[in-house]
Amino acid sequence: MDALHQELSRDIIILEPVFHEKIWGGRRLAEDFGYDIPEGKIGECWAISAHPHGDCVVASGAFVGEKFSHLWDAHHELFGDSKGDRFPLLIKILDAHDDLSVQVHPDDAYAAEHEHGSLGKRECWYVLDAEPHTDIIIGQRAHNRQELAQMIDEGRWDDMLNLTPIHKGDFFRIDPGTIHAIKGGTLILETQQSSDVTYRVYDYDRVGADGKPRELHIQQSLDVVNYDLVPPVSGRVTAPEVDGVTELMACDNFVVKKIVVCGEKVVAQPYPFLCVSVIEGTGSVQVESNVAQSHSLHKGSHFIAPARSGDLTFSGNMTLIVSHLPHMQS
Repeated sequence: MDALHQELSRDIIILEPVFHEKIWGGRRLAEDFGYDIPEGKIGECWAISAHPHGDCVVASGAFVGEKFSHLWDAHHELFGDSKGDRFPLLIKILDAHDDLSVQVHPDDAYAAEHEHGSLGKRECWYVLDAEPHTDIIIGQRAHNRQELAQMIDEGRWDDMLNLTPIHKGDFFRIDPGTIHAIKGGTLILETQQSSDVTYRVYDYDRVGADGKPRELHIQQSLDVVNYDLVPPVSGRVTAPEVDGVTELMACDNFVVKKIVVCGEKVVAQPYPFLCVSVIEGTGSVQVESNVAQSHSLHKGSHFIAPARSGDLTFSGNMTLIVSHLPHMQS
């Protein structure tokens, strides 16, 4: 890599989103964010992803046209001392026009053994919008595998599933083993491990495009459910906001924060990488390197700040959701 290319590699990495049609999807990704989405029921925007089911392409800059997964493999210096054989995070926006299936995800150990070496799927939801009186399914009431199997077999969904009210600005942590389902009328930003393993427990007897009921995964679900989980009663954010920054979640896989920009704000970038999503407002960002130009931002912009970007200077009026690994760059 020549000197100019090295300098340019400090700049932010902007990706082209990948869109997925879903039986429960809608059109709000175009209406609310201005994305140029395909026809049909588009349920998911994979905004920052190197997963093979939706590998984003770099939209501009030093690596324009390259797959994001290729950057991880061929230009790993962009991601500092990040470990592993794949980019570890996946950032999505979900438009749930209708109810998603009732589902559960495995942890790393189970997924590695039973899903061809996949990562597990820990995720979290920041609620961008929700229709009045909407709720979500998060958690279940069975005390053990036998009781859950009986409830599923008898179709006792009202007895089994825990409903929690959901409002704009709420935040929910969904650890592996948590039975959950987003309901219709909800728009969320999801931060998760880079995994596409989902075990369906119940799908409202819907049929897929082939006219047949969609596959359920009862035995896998019974294997991975955390029967000791205490479900939340609310998604209201209670963490303090300090200088415009609210830490929403910290775990072994990632840290998620909300950052409010009013005027100008400098955000430190000491991590192997930083994922940034603009969920409200407009403005711009510039990295610390003096060769980098200012980039315009708007609702629906997403980018990665690489390991050597230095601090980020945001200007404008915006709300950001950012995520990074739990350790700083060594």
